[in-house]
Amino acid sequence: MLASRALFAPSDFTFELPPELVATAPAATRDASRLLHVPAAGPLEDLQFPDLVDLLPADAVVIANDTRVIPARVLGTKDTGGNVEVLFLEPEGDASPGPSAGQSAWRCLAKARRPLRVGQRINVTGSEVALTVLAERSADGSLVISAPADALAFLDAHGQIPLPHYLGRDATAADRESYQTMFAAHPGAVAAPTAGLHMTPAIAARLAARGITIATVTLHVGWGTFAPIREDDLRAHVMHRERFVIPEATAALVASGRPVVALGTTALRALEAAATAPRVVTPGPGSTQLFIYPGSGHVFRAVDHLVTNFHLPESTLLMLVCAFAGTDRVLAAYRHAVAARYRFFSYGDATLVHRC
Repeated sequence: MLASRALFAPSDFTFELPPELVATAPAATRDASRLLHVPAAGPLEDLQFPDLVDLLPADAVVIANDTRVIPARVLGTKDTGGNVEVLFLEPEGDASPGPSAGQSAWRCLAKARRPLRVGQRINVTGSEVALTVLAERSADGSLVISAPADALAFLDAHGQIPLPHYLGRDATAADRESYQTMFAAHPGAVAAPTAGLHMTPAIAARLAARGITIATVTLHVGWGTFAPIREDDLRAHVMHRERFVIPEATAALVASGRPVVALGTTALRALEAAATAPRVVTPGPGSTQLFIYPGSGHVFRAVDHLVTNFHLPESTLLMLVCAFAGTDRVLAAYRHAVAARYRFFSYGDATLVHRC
């Protein structure tokens, strides 16, 4: 297949989606989801997710994202009584002024009736903890807030899992585990790497029996995953930065020359951001604002196959898939998925696509 043609308008990546096809809860069992196979050529295949095992090359390396979603959504009130919702994004290393002793600084998003001011307190609902605004809003709308020193423990005790807005509901206790993949090990994401939600130990064992190796990277999925594109031209859009880590063992597997399967767009972004040459991925920590879309000029160096969920119309994730597998092919597959009543988005069904 020829490389995907250049497209620079968000409207080039739209499709009609009936609201009832948005999956608001996970499947009864993780691997009970459907799988749409989008081959490089030939007809689409309507399958079940366990069929993935037999579709992958026998010597493949499947690379999953082992980030863990933190309960980053915190509710509170101002001293004046106004409601505040805070979304913790990531630790802030250069807050000025810094937090007081026994505190930590985090970059956050905050929703309140009136903009928060430096020094303003946020009294956390159901606790005696008070957060403090340390710095004004940045250009991206985020601000810096002082939190307890062990912020992850604080969030575990008082936060909620930040489900995507399109699910139209608050998180439940069940979402604390159902919105985590079987690989989740390193806390730091505000959204799940959702392709991994379909994987089970049984499927992993079947992959291993075929000689397929499972490896991991860590990319802490940020709020920019859901940020809408507000520019008329994609070339003006700037992605939010996300932190990642490539283990030495994973870099060695990529360098082995075996076919690489990214289990999700986040795993793909980490690998491609760390790639310096074909099959050469730099191990260690890093960060990326890589925006891949048809016409971006990105050359895929690390990933051959991609397992991913169905993404939002006009989203950066859909654009990435189009750049990887061909825009016309991918959008035709999405139209088929709508007609065939696939379940969409985070808790929805999956696709397998191949590099064009």
